[in-house]
Parts: sequence; C-alpha cells; structure tokens
Amino acid sequence: MRKRLIPVLLIDEKHRLVKTVEFGERTYVGDPFNVVRLFNEKEVDEICILDIDAAKKGRGPDIGFMRELATECFMPLAYGGGISRLEECEELNRFGVEKFVLGSRAGDPQLLKAIAADMGSQALVACVDVKGRGSAATCVQPNSHVPQDPVEFCLRLQDFGVGEIILQSLTLDGKRSGYDLELIKSVTSRLSVPVVALGGAGNYDHLTEGLRAGASAAASGSTFTFVGRLRAVLVNYPDPEMLEGMERDAHA
Repeated sequence: MRKRLIPVLLIDEKHRLVKTVEFGERTYVGDPFNVVRLFNEKEVDEICILDIDAAKKGRGPDIGFMRELATECFMPLAYGGGISRLEECEELNRFGVEKFVLGSRAGDPQLLKAIAADMGSQALVACVDVKGRGSAATCVQPNSHVPQDPVEFCLRLQDFGVGEIILQSLTLDGKRSGYDLELIKSVTSRLSVPVVALGGAGNYDHLTEGLRAGASAAASGSTFTFVGRLRAVLVNYPDPEMLEGMERDAHA
C-alpha cells in the first residue's frame, strides 16, 4: 500500500479554520472553503476535517456546513466531530464523506460495530489521543480516569471493527518538533490496520520520519498550513517529484 500524506483541518464552532497547541491555544488560519480549494489544486491524497467543538458542546455534526464544504472537496474526505449515531454517518456519506472519525465515542463498542457493519471497516476511523511520550504515553479518554495503554486500546478498537487508527499526540500537538516515533513504532508493530501519525510534525522531513517509523499515513495541520519559524500561513503540499522521493525514503 502506498504511503499517504493527509492535511488535517481543525474547524471551530464558528466554522473557522484554526490550529491548536496541546489542544488549547488556537491560531486562526483562514477560511476552510478557500483552503480546501487550494488543496484540490495540489491534488492531495485525502483530507480530514475535524470539528473540535462539536463533542465539547454536546452537539452532533453540522450537517449543513459539511454538505457545503463537501461540494468543494474533490479528494477523499474524512470527517470527525460529534458523531454519536450511525444515521449521522449515513447522512454524511450521502454527500461524499468517505471516512468517519470517532474520538470521544471511540470507546463505544456498539457504535463502532454498527458503523463497521453498515459502512464497512474501511470507513471507520478511531482517533486515539495520547498524552506523554514513548513507553510513558497513555490514552486520554473522556469519562475515563483509568490510564490506558495505547497499544492495548488500539488492539481493542481493531477487534471492534475499526479499519484505521489516527494516533494523535496531545503532548506534541502544534509543537512542530516531530512525531513521537517510539510510540508510532510500538503501535504499528502490533496492529494489522493502517495507523495515521498525527501531532508534532512541522516539516516534510518529519512526515517522512513518521512513515519510516511504520505509519501508513503522515497527517499534519501545521506542516501544510504554516511556513518558517514565524509560522506564516501558507497552504502547501509536496509536488509529485518530492512525493516520490518521500515515498522512497519512507521505505528505505
């Protein structure tokens, strides 16, 4: 399977595109419609839209907004944020969303099994948030005060029918210092489903390192929207020649 690079766009409750640091401080990046159009032109592998306020506010996906955004998106599209029912996935799928990302509800086996049975495991993605680094990392799960080992938690999700895992580092989010390669290696070595690395990447070299560590895809917000030490906003993506080089390096 070819390695993938995935821009992740964070949307707030006002439908603004933002970037966070450790899931807290937010920086306004731009209008999501304009950014999606730019990524269309760059022919990205796929794109992931995460509504970071939906679950916090106790609401479901903003179906109207996502319908409009999906009409502008000419690449495979994943969406996460507030999904709590199979019917929401079915409605999102009707206008082009291909993958459904569950975060706070990833600990609900019945929901996972229902989505996998109806939409197929390839459409079901779990976003696993982790805090700490390497062997000291633990899962951050809402309503759970018991530390969970990321590898064991991901294995359970795989058993419940999840077809892809986004391994997201809360500790490294927005830091642009590189992925937690030790954690990526420990998780990917045990799972049979694809693992997407997210959290910490700040340049193309970091993406390649994540792929080389075992991730099937390298995802990032900062890498594809910020440039330079001062974090100037500039939507970017490797050209085809650079992508081929990164693919070779990842398999080296």
